[in-house]
Amino acid sequence: MTALYTWDVFATLDGYGSFGEGADWGGYWSKQGPELLAHRAALFDTEQRMVFGATTFRETAAIMSSGIDPNALDEWNVRTMRSPATVISSTLTDTLGWPDATIVSGDAVEIVTRLKEESDVPLRSQASLSLNWALMAAGLVDRLQVTVFPVISGRTGTSPILGGAGDFDLELLESRTLDGRTLELVYRPTVH
Repeated sequence: MTALYTWDVFATLDGYGSFGEGADWGGYWSKQGPELLAHRAALFDTEQRMVFGATTFRETAAIMSSGIDPNALDEWNVRTMRSPATVISSTLTDTLGWPDATIVSGDAVEIVTRLKEESDVPLRSQASLSLNWALMAAGLVDRLQVTVFPVISGRTGTSPILGGAGDFDLELLESRTLDGRTLELVYRPTVH
């Protein structure tokens, strides 16, 4: 059986995954609420393996291992850090304090194909844009989970989440509104 691979990404309504330096949006574009945070934590109730590209892993590990009191982090972030992780990188040699991380160098498509065949648990990747564009093009992303925050960041937005992706048809599998304002959309992508 092949493990399910979910690409999990946050975005503004206009498709940006982050904002530029000096922008004063705050985390979650300052739109998080209790329902969103509880839902995110519940996504990590079951065992799964995280898959990261080097840039996202560096950013995530820096936040998680920065000495921040774990009680100050959102529960889903704590649960993410407890998950085993595979980092696909030709530049990293250090797991940067991640308790159960493995760094693998090589072709991402081959690595994730092997992970999907061998894993007993679902695979989840957060952000890691260029990695997941390549995996979608190869047909390895089973679910594209986009959480759309109610903001437009046309002036300060950076990292268009699908800016480097190819053309895909999307089958909507699930949708939900969280805290009356944030949308979570789960699609099955297929190359167009």
